[in-house]
Amino acid sequence: MADKQPLIQPDRGQEAISIHLVNRDGFAGWVKTLSASQRAALEAQKFDGGGYQVGIVPDGDSWFAVGGVANPDELSSWCMARLAESLPAGTYRRAQGEPGPALHGWQTAQYVFDRYKQPERPVGPRVLLTREVKAIDPAIAEAEAVCLVRDLVNTPAEDMGPAALEEQCEALARRHSATLKVTRGDALEQEYPMVHAVGRAAARHHAPRIMQLSWGKEGDPVLAIVGKGVCFDSGGLDVKSATGMLLMKKDMGGAAHAIALAGLVMGAGLPVRLHLLVPAVENAISGNSFRPGDVLKSRKGLTVEIGNTDAEGRLILGDALQRASEEKPELILDFATLTGAARVALGPDYPALMTREDTTAEALIAAGKAHDDEPWRLPLPEAYREWLNSDIADTSNAHANSFAGASVAGLFLDKFVGEGIDWAHFDTFAWRPQAKPGRPKGGDAYGLRAAWHMLRARFGGA
Repeated sequence: MADKQPLIQPDRGQEAISIHLVNRDGFAGWVKTLSASQRAALEAQKFDGGGYQVGIVPDGDSWFAVGGVANPDELSSWCMARLAESLPAGTYRRAQGEPGPALHGWQTAQYVFDRYKQPERPVGPRVLLTREVKAIDPAIAEAEAVCLVRDLVNTPAEDMGPAALEEQCEALARRHSATLKVTRGDALEQEYPMVHAVGRAAARHHAPRIMQLSWGKEGDPVLAIVGKGVCFDSGGLDVKSATGMLLMKKDMGGAAHAIALAGLVMGAGLPVRLHLLVPAVENAISGNSFRPGDVLKSRKGLTVEIGNTDAEGRLILGDALQRASEEKPELILDFATLTGAARVALGPDYPALMTREDTTAEALIAAGKAHDDEPWRLPLPEAYREWLNSDIADTSNAHANSFAGASVAGLFLDKFVGEGIDWAHFDTFAWRPQAKPGRPKGGDAYGLRAAWHMLRARFGGA
């Protein structure tokens, strides 16, 4: 975010600039309370209470701000985000009422990815005050998790390869006194053969590996979080086009979500036994690339015929989901930038959600709606399982027709989740192609807040 200091702070009556929130329906009545010069100032700014409008109103030797919202009585995460993007640096408070859920967008609106380029006109922090003191720390943690996803996804593959993801997991383990095991080299080939096969063509400093972080008390419910860490996807020998490759630094977006969610779980002290699994590879092209038509062994013992080397994310997830299942978890959540088919179906804003249990889907969707991060459920149709049949192996990794690509990928993953385990799969884009208030263009988290608030309700209470 824009500054290391918290962008939301307790309201102890300190000096601050007021923010009034109005909508079009209430604007005519509200503006009558202003002086003629103040009304003229708003008229000059063409402010009429429309959504995301920002106005500056002179008030003697000072001024106050006004923001347009849909409903001042029912704020969303993004209602005050345009204000946070547009106002000068300073300290602010809402004039009537508390910001509530808008605390989130106030923070994420000030996110800047400045690793390689400093802003031309840096703006200092805009701090928002609230009397809801107990809401501050959770809101900061949630916004920091979203911004971590953005940072990781925005970083190019040369600086965010498998080794860099390992460093992220190491830092997470140190911060929360967790145990981290990293498997690579010959051990990876033996224990996680599909992870090894997908990543073996990459240069040595981008060699494949899998990170397994463990945290929490033995005896607590086991929660497994898995994230696809394809740090760059050329498509392998079924090579992508130049256009299709351009955004493939974001193909580790599932790993970014998983790491951020694990941090939220540990930071809040949820009473679970957490297992985070991040298989990290680069799907590169070399003389030892895995090939179309190859048959790979898997950790589970299933053999997989390669119908397409560009369907590699499901392979590394297969080994990771099998390892997660061995802990007999109460719940597995996985995140992956898995299919273009999900984006064709749902566009960039809705992560595709697939689950075995209706109640889990309902809980995730309800949590997402309540926190402006709604997933959309897609089916796992039994009728399409036969599309993954292979003549020479237990399964193929890709089907031959162009139908239901996201669901068929989900059906492939389902083969590697243990029988009877509650499992939810997010096929997320991890990228925002166009900026919206509080959500700049670039890497972004989709489904993270839905998953986090569902986990809080399920394991830790609110």
